[in-house]
Amino acid sequence: MQLVSRSPDIMSGTPCFAGTRVPVKHLFDYLENGSTLEDFLQDFPAIDRERAVAVLEAARLHLIADAAAA
Repeated sequence: MQLVSRSPDIMSGTPCFAGTRVPVKHLFDYLENGSTLEDFLQDFPAIDRERAVAVLEAARLHLIADAAAA
């Protein structure tokens, strides 16, 4: 499953959840501002829980890999 896509024709190339116009940054903004994953999913019904959690997991793994390489 492709999680994120970028296209200059969609949201000016902002990374979005694949197949949507919902920027991935919105998920992190919600969480950073104290909202829950449930809040995000309710406000963006085009994104299901599985995909949102997969994006968070991918970000976590990327950070761990970067830390290990440092």
